[in-house]
Amino acid sequence: MFLDAPVTLFIVIVNVLIGVYTLTVDPSLVGRFAFKPARVLQHGEWYRFFTAGFLHVGVAHLAFNMLTLSLFGFGPAVEGILGPIRFALLYIGSDLAANVFTLVRHRNNPTYSAVGASGAVSGVVFSYCLFDPFAMLYLFFAIPIPAILFAVLYVLFSVQASRQGGGRIAHEAHLGGALGGVVLTILLYPSVITFFMAQVTSVFS
Repeated sequence: MFLDAPVTLFIVIVNVLIGVYTLTVDPSLVGRFAFKPARVLQHGEWYRFFTAGFLHVGVAHLAFNMLTLSLFGFGPAVEGILGPIRFALLYIGSDLAANVFTLVRHRNNPTYSAVGASGAVSGVVFSYCLFDPFAMLYLFFAIPIPAILFAVLYVLFSVQASRQGGGRIAHEAHLGGALGGVVLTILLYPSVITFFMAQVTSVFS
């Protein structure tokens, strides 16, 4: 599977290596390179738009993002359609879109800090939904749900959670990444609109 998805493999390897290093050798990297809207706006630390997506706060956080991208097949499937270069643009662009949403949402919060690849992964998941909206996903490895329904529920949950504050979870990043993934997929592969509509029409016709 990974032999046909070199960018997905590279992303997973880099995230795991950085994750292991920060969790076992230098945990201070998380704070130094996390996405902090206040630091970006007040000190021009724009590099945080790129560095935060390769940092995670724990093994579970890292494992969830990387398993979603790789084991569940979202990354390899989308990369197989878009090709390595366009997939890399999709992943990076979704991550940037996630951070833009976060910046807007928390621009007046001087203590806010976020890390993780979930925004970029959200973009890949929603891209996958455009190509195969009725593929069956399995929540908790047991509950079957069509990809398109998963996408709708994911957005609704993220909107509500973001309005309520969201605790330590950056739901606005999930929303930004998901929206970025949809827009970028359409820009990079315009025929996906026709393909998506044909599948939806065939189900309800």
